Amino acid sequence: MAQPEKTFRIGSVSASVFVNEVKGKQPFRSVSLQRRYKEGDEWKSSGSLNLRDLPAANTVLQMATTYVAEREAESSEES
Repeated sequence: MAQPEKTFRIGSVSASVFVNEVKGKQPFRSVSLQRRYKEGDEWKSSGSLNLRDLPAANTVLQMATTYVAEREAESSEES
């Protein structure tokens, strides 16, 4: 799996920004939201959030939105 370009994290909730390359087209970014949790000795992740995760999810998504918008603006200026 590709490494994220940038990850925003608050507690157990993170939003990771990935750059997607498509041959012959301008690269675009996507955002993956996840929550990490520990089950026994093993760390796992889930896209399912509970009520207490939502404020952190809102914040990391806003941070990712700003980051992606800035990168997209830079890309359009370079074109």
